[in-house]
Amino acid sequence: MLNFIVRRILTSIPVLAVVVVFVFLLLHLSPGDPAAMLAGPYAKAADIEKIREQLGFNAPLIEQFFNWVMQILRGDLGVSIFSQKPVTLLIGQRVEPTLALATVTMVITIPVAVSIGVLAAWKAGSWIDRGVMAFAVVGFSVPVFIFAYLLIYGFSLGLDLFPVQGYKKISDGFGPFIYHLVLPSITLSVIFIALIARITRASMLEILNEDYIRTAYAKGLHERKILLHHALKNAGVPIVTVIGFGIVLLIGGVVVTESVFNIPGLGRLVVDAVMKRDYPVIQGVILLFAAVNVFINLVIDIIYTAIDPRIRY
Repeated sequence: MLNFIVRRILTSIPVLAVVVVFVFLLLHLSPGDPAAMLAGPYAKAADIEKIREQLGFNAPLIEQFFNWVMQILRGDLGVSIFSQKPVTLLIGQRVEPTLALATVTMVITIPVAVSIGVLAAWKAGSWIDRGVMAFAVVGFSVPVFIFAYLLIYGFSLGLDLFPVQGYKKISDGFGPFIYHLVLPSITLSVIFIALIARITRASMLEILNEDYIRTAYAKGLHERKILLHHALKNAGVPIVTVIGFGIVLLIGGVVVTESVFNIPGLGRLVVDAVMKRDYPVIQGVILLFAAVNVFINLVIDIIYTAIDPRIRY
């Protein structure tokens, strides 16, 4: 197992290297000039050129890339062009809301999605199964921000049960912390519940048709034990895969949700940085997301071996 983990970490290094090159070229070769935005709409060409020289944008592209990579290797993601604060500091200030939102969302999503997926497979062809599949179709079809506005209209403006927007740190108390995350978390969880429930149902249906499941029924085992111990465990690999995929998608989903609910997380930080063409901030956040993605894939591969001992790398 240890050798496998080491090999997976080593194979992740080229992936991160490709991400570094892609992020650098994507931003530096796309239209827009941060120097012009810093200088303002009435700045002279000489002033803009002076700012470009100060920011190092006049240096050859390969030299800019080399300097940036050296900074990354030292653990320095650079300094924000507009706020003049270290990117690591800005990310550190915004990572708690995003991490909290993602965690609460997955705490809601995984138990609900797996439960209704197993239930739909168990009651295949019934009204329960049709209801779960109808929910899955709606969850996939309706954009996240539409769900957000519907929840705000119904539970915040209509019933006045939850706040329209905002975020409270966990240091302000667990009650206010959860209270402000209920609607954003439900908004994000809808699409992932639909995705995971659909895959769980399909995987369970395939397993429930296996001979050893019929043998277990013939032996008189309790139906709950058959579903949870025999069927769900053997259907676990595709379910874990889609859960990991959902966590990766969740990173992109927080951008919209944080904007709608005015949560000061990494999503809002990215949106503000893109609007201002703040290269160091955009690069730093994307690299962080890429590293999280690689880590999640590593964890999923390790979980595979725990679920199915037949899997060997």
